[in-house]
Amino acid sequence: MTKKTILVAIPCLNEAAHIGRLLQQFCQIESVLIVVADGGSTDGTQKIVKDFISNNINIRLIHNDKKIQSAGINLAVKLFGNDSEYFIRIDAHADYPDNFITSLIKSAEITNADSVVIAMDTVGKTELQKVFAVTQNSKLGNGGSAHRNIKNEGLWVDHGHHALMRVSAFNQVEGYDESFVANEDAELDFRLGQSGFRIWLTSATLMTYYPRGTFTGLFKQYYKYGIGRASNVIKHKTIPKVRQLIPLSVFPALLLFFLYSVSLIFTLPFISWLTICLVYGIFLSIKNRKLIIILSGPSAAVMHLGWSAGFCRKLFSNMLFR
Repeated sequence: MTKKTILVAIPCLNEAAHIGRLLQQFCQIESVLIVVADGGSTDGTQKIVKDFISNNINIRLIHNDKKIQSAGINLAVKLFGNDSEYFIRIDAHADYPDNFITSLIKSAEITNADSVVIAMDTVGKTELQKVFAVTQNSKLGNGGSAHRNIKNEGLWVDHGHHALMRVSAFNQVEGYDESFVANEDAELDFRLGQSGFRIWLTSATLMTYYPRGTFTGLFKQYYKYGIGRASNVIKHKTIPKVRQLIPLSVFPALLLFFLYSVSLIFTLPFISWLTICLVYGIFLSIKNRKLIIILSGPSAAVMHLGWSAGFCRKLFSNMLFR
């Protein structure tokens, strides 16, 4: 393992329920400097961090006045990244195995990758979260995205969930674009690839992710994802992948549906998509032998519609106001 300090950046906002567990897990690791970039928490998060600081010299607390995660990581790397070869991004609202950091470093050194990304094992605590988890782990929910498949054996990719990155590579491409409300990781990965840096999806470790707990929260999350993806397309003048074009068509199909008085043929795209979602939900329910999983069909519909609406909003607003 590298002898240099490993910077661990934890952007957070109101994570009192989780931050103490993460600090306890990682503060004992040798050569680690933990930087918590707090966006102005009001739930006691900062006090918890300060209590840890009083007993640990390898923890820092900084104020992230822009609140968003990308800005917090940018600030942490700017202030503390000079003494580190790598930085590791930790999301406060997730769980990590005890060997997470050591596994990432080992993967980076074996592959000489500039970025090591991880797969996400999505699980739920409540019954509805479990439904959302099954949906997001399915191809209907993730489109076959590599970092959503925890069974990958390790491969070179163009994008994955951010975990470890070489500080020099991060700085060369000027870090995260803080204008992005979501999808800032994919946008950064695009610039890494354009600059010749390589991204390795490791099979040595992963993270446990907990989905939103309500349909409203799920819709809002994917609405932001859609805005982020559209921002990426607009900035770099790229074309969405096929697996993104399919859900992208959902909102336009919904608009066409309201022309049913002109001709019923306009209803076919929306009805066909909705039918596929509902039938797939039945399939997943049978596969998992649990009746409530039938709600994965409506869950997928909410995800697709939110993503499509967000994408279309960003695309059309850019066309109108550029």
